[in-house]
Amino acid sequence: MVVNFAQTTVSTELLKQVFLNINAESCPLFFNFHLHTIHSDGKLQPHELISQAIAHGLQGLAITDHHSVGGYQVALNWLEEWRCNHPDDHAPHLWSGVEINANLLDVEVHILAYSFDIQSSSIKPYVQSQATTGKYYQAANIISAIHDAGGLAVLAHPARYKKSLFDLIPAAVECGIDGVESFYAYKNPKPWYPCVQETMDILMMASDYELYNTCGTDTHGLSILQRL
Repeated sequence: MVVNFAQTTVSTELLKQVFLNINAESCPLFFNFHLHTIHSDGKLQPHELISQAIAHGLQGLAITDHHSVGGYQVALNWLEEWRCNHPDDHAPHLWSGVEINANLLDVEVHILAYSFDIQSSSIKPYVQSQATTGKYYQAANIISAIHDAGGLAVLAHPARYKKSLFDLIPAAVECGIDGVESFYAYKNPKPWYPCVQETMDILMMASDYELYNTCGTDTHGLSILQRL
């Protein structure tokens, strides 16, 4: 396994600092760490997503297509070209990301991976545009693979599963999870805003287990400001 640790480590350390300061007002106009493109089940082309991020003045974001980094790669290339053509304009920081199906306590959950080396052999099984099975489907193995690739692992929308977040988060901690998606709009309100009770519960658990907090719209539609 070859990992570009110099570049990946700097990016990951920057992301940790961002996560330490995430709050209910961070998303969707400052940061957004849960976005989908046509490379999984979203409707936006990668360049359309990045264009919206620039237009809204986002400071940072991650494209988290299901089991694919194709959208991220297209978006990164487009963003780099845009920067060359607009050297004096603000551009957001784009971290690598992917959303991975996982088994945790015999329930399917989603794990978000961030700021990993997309060329790492450990992450390869999870970016083949299809859900994994067997040992690759186990949460502990997925989290370990993300860490081996230099990234951070986050439990997506902890209050959306068939088991309670009060059971799932401790189990994820035992598997080595780094953070939880604390700010999430479960009822898809317009304008987007994280659900109050779920947020309070997850923030409490995050504090108890010293986890990072993240936020994201989980965009699948044509606007990065909404889920659908």
